[in-house]
Amino acid sequence: MVDLIGDIHGYADKLTALLKKMDYSVNNGCYTHSEGRTMIFIGDYIDRGPQIRQTLEIVKAMVDSGNAIALMGNHEYNAICFHTEDGRGGYLREHTDKNTEQHTETIKQFKGNESELDLYVRWFKSLPLFYETDAFRAVHACWNHSNIDFLRQNIGGAGLSDEFVFESSNQKGKSYKVIEATLKGVEISMPDGLTFKDKDGHTRKKMRIKWWRDPAQSRYKDLSIIQSLDLPDRQVEITGDILTEFYDDPKPVFFGHYWLEGEPKLYPENSHVCCLDFSVANGGYLAAYRYNGERRLDESNFIYV
Repeated sequence: MVDLIGDIHGYADKLTALLKKMDYSVNNGCYTHSEGRTMIFIGDYIDRGPQIRQTLEIVKAMVDSGNAIALMGNHEYNAICFHTEDGRGGYLREHTDKNTEQHTETIKQFKGNESELDLYVRWFKSLPLFYETDAFRAVHACWNHSNIDFLRQNIGGAGLSDEFVFESSNQKGKSYKVIEATLKGVEISMPDGLTFKDKDGHTRKKMRIKWWRDPAQSRYKDLSIIQSLDLPDRQVEITGDILTEFYDDPKPVFFGHYWLEGEPKLYPENSHVCCLDFSVANGGYLAAYRYNGERRLDESNFIYV
């Protein structure tokens, strides 16, 4: 009796269309399901899209009424750091051209209502970074058991304290590495000095990998999440501790973040790993999965607009 929706990025019109398609309707000011289903939002509610305020209103109302759980995405975490002073005259997330550009739509849409944005940023801190039941797991970008255990020990299942926010902004610390992997995924250097342009036109030297595959048994072209990259057909070179652990667990795990292309579908090599980000902010789909406790996920349970 759980539904899960991927990255929304301010496309409230798509969100309302998807909720209606899934038989949610507005009652007492928020969307509810007649059969009592719970919605789990995977994160990334802000930036990019034209209806960020409306998106936040819908998601928060569902959470406040007990009809939904909203996880933190990397864009919410980035917003927290972007708006948190570092005590040295700057901010925990530097206001560089690149960082400001990523957050521009959100800032623009709250112009004249900055105090409202401050309240949402405070709410972002309360969002959990992961969710788990006996049946399934959910996280924004990567479920790594060691990292999730670290988060359990340091923040429990709740959001981020001000102290932890400061700790996680220190790029030399453990907290930073855990947040990076959990909310942004695992990356390895491109082989042979290769680079590529991402969706925003930035040059990348690292590629995001399928963290549910054994890298020791993978080739570069198979391990990359972005299948369009021109990668060599040879064994991955194992470097760094992060590659010693991969998700080898039959419990289904849901996540977003990766800007997949085409109509929503499961990864063919794994029937219990489900990405729900199909690039709504880049002309793609806003996707959901209707979950009823099955161990083996079924593509027919995707619902999307």
